[in-house]
Amino acid sequence: MNAVEVDIIVADFLILALAGGIGIAALAGPLGAFVVWRRMAYFGDTLAHSALMGIALGFLFDINLNLAVVACCVMLAVLLVSLQRQHLVATDTLLGIMAHSALSLGLVAVALLDNVRIDLMEYLFGDLLAIAPADLWWIYGGGAVVILLLWRLWNPLLAITINEELAQVEGVPVARVRLGLMLLIAVVIAVAMKLVGILLITSLLIIPAAAARRLANTPEQMALFASLLGMLAVVGGISASWFWDTPAGPSVVVTALVEFLILYSLPMRSLQGR
Repeated sequence: MNAVEVDIIVADFLILALAGGIGIAALAGPLGAFVVWRRMAYFGDTLAHSALMGIALGFLFDINLNLAVVACCVMLAVLLVSLQRQHLVATDTLLGIMAHSALSLGLVAVALLDNVRIDLMEYLFGDLLAIAPADLWWIYGGGAVVILLLWRLWNPLLAITINEELAQVEGVPVARVRLGLMLLIAVVIAVAMKLVGILLITSLLIIPAAAARRLANTPEQMALFASLLGMLAVVGGISASWFWDTPAGPSVVVTALVEFLILYSLPMRSLQGR
């Protein structure tokens, strides 16, 4: 294999990584805004931790891993909503129990798979450079569905974010809208797993959105800026990974953190009370 062929292969890897990362960042931006507004970071962690269980079930039943992760995240989201309605324990306690239990069950299930070798580091911390063309179909196909549903739910979601009681009086189906948001977050976590891994997925939702809060004056602006900052973090993270041989997923998160620190060190107007 000559140098030209190597360069072509490397270019293909980088193009796939950039395409996948930019697609996920664009998708995570608007949902990340709602995660920040509604203080749902711990909920995102809980769903992310359940993804490893989906991986184990996918290998066990020989089904598509992306589909298995989506199904597992969605089931956990529905379970969380059901348990929250019963008010058995405080929500933060419930999330803590579910998050660590889901991750531990996933690790145990993976360990019990005798005939399957799984690189846990890839799933825990991501392997952006291993994105395949088939993964892009999941990212952009699933992303299109999520964006369409989010567009339909945008005004009801804003209403319940501002005041759930007032939204319910105005006829907004609060429980269904809240469940819809949780399911959309579950789908995004499932498709984003390849980018930053199970343990860092929530950071891609939160950090760009928190940074965008410093720039925006309206909810729509914050959602747009969160997507743009996420895309910039992906480009910067992949570049850092290429030049300094650092892991791609964590490099993306570190780049997003740098963006956040820079924006919050500048005297800019921020959204107050969002």
